[in-house]
Amino acid sequence: MFDGSHLPFRENLAITRHLVTLAHSKGISVEAELGTIAGSEDGIVNSEVIYADPQECYTLVTETKVDCLAAALGSTHGLYKGKARLGFTEMKAIAEQVKVPLVLHGGTGIADEDMRRAIACGTAKINVNTENMYAWCQQVKAIFAADTGHDVNDPRKVIAQGLQPVREMIARRMALFGSEQRY
Repeated sequence: MFDGSHLPFRENLAITRHLVTLAHSKGISVEAELGTIAGSEDGIVNSEVIYADPQECYTLVTETKVDCLAAALGSTHGLYKGKARLGFTEMKAIAEQVKVPLVLHGGTGIADEDMRRAIACGTAKINVNTENMYAWCQQVKAIFAADTGHDVNDPRKVIAQGLQPVREMIARRMALFGSEQRY
């Protein structure tokens, strides 16, 4: 995954093209990001919903031969404050133009129905790692809060116990996304 979304379009395109050439020569697929995805990640904070330009999406995909596209379509990195404002009309139009799978960054906190709708509009990958990290942290906090002082001195035990809610979250998401038993 290459995130050149913070760069001017032409610079993002040039770097993405170069990376695709290198990666494809080794049989590696490339995901590119285009447009500003709201929220906070990598020190970037943005609360404004900005949808990717469909023409720029088409140009980036056709000129770089990227394998999938994470276009800014109203999602937010991190935890939501309010309801996601996904641009389903834009999503469908971009998917029809670019003919590569779309990726939805910032999927944590998006309603299940909206995720199903995004999939129907051409989204093939939804990033939801924030909810996994949150589930792990909540479990570990509960372990520390309930501890009598015997089991929290070995990080391996605490880390392992924190993974169970992550596994459960992943299983629920795989069922929702229709990716169970697909390899």
